[in-house]
Amino acid sequence: MSSGDERISDEEGQLRDYEKTAGAPGVVVVPEDPAAPSKLVSSKRQRLSDIFTIICAGFALISDGYQNNLMTMVNVLFRKEYTKQYTSAVSTQVSNALLIGEIFGQITIGLTCDYLGRKTAIVVTTAMIVVGGVLATAAHGVTILGMFWMITIARGVVGFGTGGEYPASSTSASEAANEHTLANRGPVFILVTNLPLSFGGPLAVMVFLIVLSAAGEDHLSTVWRVCYGLGCVLPLTVFYFRIKMLNSKLYRRGAIKRRVPYGLVLRYYWRSLIGTCGAWFLYDFVTFPNGVFSGVIISSVVKNSSLKSTAEYQLLLGSIALPGVLIGAWLCNRLGRKNTMMLGFSGYLVFGLIIGIAYDKISKIVPLFIVFYGLMLSSGNLGPGDMLGLLSSESYATAVRGTCYGISAAVGKAGAAIGTEAFTPIETNLGKRWTFIVAAICGVLGILVTFFFVKDVKGDDLANEDELFRAYLVKGGWVGEMGEEDLKSFAQEGIPPAITEKVTVHGGEKI
Repeated sequence: MSSGDERISDEEGQLRDYEKTAGAPGVVVVPEDPAAPSKLVSSKRQRLSDIFTIICAGFALISDGYQNNLMTMVNVLFRKEYTKQYTSAVSTQVSNALLIGEIFGQITIGLTCDYLGRKTAIVVTTAMIVVGGVLATAAHGVTILGMFWMITIARGVVGFGTGGEYPASSTSASEAANEHTLANRGPVFILVTNLPLSFGGPLAVMVFLIVLSAAGEDHLSTVWRVCYGLGCVLPLTVFYFRIKMLNSKLYRRGAIKRRVPYGLVLRYYWRSLIGTCGAWFLYDFVTFPNGVFSGVIISSVVKNSSLKSTAEYQLLLGSIALPGVLIGAWLCNRLGRKNTMMLGFSGYLVFGLIIGIAYDKISKIVPLFIVFYGLMLSSGNLGPGDMLGLLSSESYATAVRGTCYGISAAVGKAGAAIGTEAFTPIETNLGKRWTFIVAAICGVLGILVTFFFVKDVKGDDLANEDELFRAYLVKGGWVGEMGEEDLKSFAQEGIPPAITEKVTVHGGEKI
């Protein structure tokens, strides 16, 4: 055999070996790709996954906003259809079911998305929203009170899913935006998180009006069941894409799946946690009860109001509040995250005091009342509504981002539950004006908490925070693996010396 024949025979043998390896189960062969994050994932696949992660977060969070605001008009409907059975106690029970579910979902899924990955957590939350929505739609009972107990349980299941979406969708969207559009990560994050959440309010009212017009006021049971059922549609539209998504490159490099050093985490992030938890508590204490009971407030201001006219004013209120989200997205890079949040809390102070002090006069001029009420809610969207999710996704390292985000959001939802419980007693014992004066007081406290405890994040690459945290853990004596799959390594590997030199605790203590 000639040397040329031998060379051809060797090449054919290598090709056969390559084909066998490439076809082996579990083996992925990626062509040479300098931009690829690893040998197992091409740059094109990672880029597509990041884009779909960002888009799907928006679609899913519209559903969350819809579910959060659905009770605004359903509360009014239940009071009309079940006058005797739907007491204030039952109303609070049904309204708070979503909140309690969200608290459990935010903490549980926050941990899950750090331990098991963003993808696993997102799939679980989507399934929970759909299951809970189906149960609420089909709610029945031997008695009317029994039916409301079933709705309470169903709304709790939905709440677990929508609560879990906060850390799962938001952290994945932030990490994907960090890779895909770093300079505009803040605005993009807001446009796919708080904008859909806020748009869910007007959407819920629009759906309610359409269904009410189609079914008529003689078929109110059909109206609320259809409204509950439609809440399952949006999560289902993105379910396939969420199953196919990848965990972010940041997560695959920085995740801690065993022996998480929570003591070191708390020592490093205690100041930031006080800031995000405290500010979120105050924000949700004001905004959630004002969302749930705004329909009731409007119906008490508008004389001889019908269910339809109340819904129309509610839609106007939601539309006035929505532009605040866009203004906050525009300001976050120009004015800074921290300053924008303080500006939003200032709106609670200004408009809360205007409405509260002049309530008797303003409430007699319904359009003026709706405008000032909407401006107060718009200020909340502009400031803490936009900035809290963004700051909670940027202030913490990838390894604990889901956990810290979930804890912050859960404390916020605790504030929402307390605010919802306190709303009726404040209104009954002190008068309607005091619900707005309390909002102004929360605005002052929000400014103080933000000023003293919230980091002034500049929108730098999230990988920088990850490397600082990794170096901090190593200096603190922690030894363990970080990352998963293709990017796993020991914590002490690959840390630039310059990073190690400047590691400090965020509270100011150097180690």
